[in-house]
Amino acid sequence: MTITIEKLGRAVGAEVIGVRREQLLTDDSVAATVMTALEQNGVLVFRDLHLDPETQVAFCRTLGQVDTSPGHHPVEGIYRVSLDTAKNSSASYLRATFDWHIDGCTPEDDAYPQMATVLTAKAVAASGGETEFASTYKAFDDLTEAEQTSLRSLRVVHSLEASQRGVNADPTPEQLMAWRRRPIKEHPLIWTHKSGRRSLVLGASTDHVVGMPADESRALLDGLLRRCTAPDRVYRHSWAVGDTVIWDNRGVIHRAAPYPAGSPREMLRTTVLGEEPIE
Repeated sequence: MTITIEKLGRAVGAEVIGVRREQLLTDDSVAATVMTALEQNGVLVFRDLHLDPETQVAFCRTLGQVDTSPGHHPVEGIYRVSLDTAKNSSASYLRATFDWHIDGCTPEDDAYPQMATVLTAKAVAASGGETEFASTYKAFDDLTEAEQTSLRSLRVVHSLEASQRGVNADPTPEQLMAWRRRPIKEHPLIWTHKSGRRSLVLGASTDHVVGMPADESRALLDGLLRRCTAPDRVYRHSWAVGDTVIWDNRGVIHRAAPYPAGSPREMLRTTVLGEEPIE
């Protein structure tokens, strides 16, 4: 069967049609096709693929090195995304994913941001739980030349505390201490990639622009985020059990639509590690 790529959104997102689950590990051309399509579209949707965890991890290894940190799942390389604390002991932190973000802006060590993230839906929410995506490559490209020049030298402080305060404005002293144990990172606002492409580094982890007054800093960052995530620039994925979605974390920001804490929603995530710093 021929693999076809059909656009889903004006600025980001495409559906991959014609890929069967067994092809992922037997057809050497699939990984190259996926990587090319990911570079061009930012987000790829595979409907009704029904990946088992072992196949998901094995396929991700054809794309790059996989994160094998403990992930509340018996299969190494799988991280269970659920608000159910019986399935994910760090579930309270996941509420911050309801805000726009890039995975890996505030790592505990010197790890680079993830190259790509893969999610497979095992159970979905009765309401909410959709995932939205916006291209930060496109956000940069759509800036005027004057804006690109004025933003080129700016650096932004990112922290776990900034992202967590978006969903918990009144933390306990213990929560605050836990947030502040995560290192604070300083990144350029404009990420110049090895490919030569440029993107904006935006999202919930942005605390402030270095050397800029707080109100001016917040207005700038929030204004750029609003432009990047305007409705006509967003692809919103409504999940069905068996869907798999891959996105290019280097040039795409994402967020989950809120859903109830008692929801059965469960996503299995595999992370393909990054190979370049934000610089």
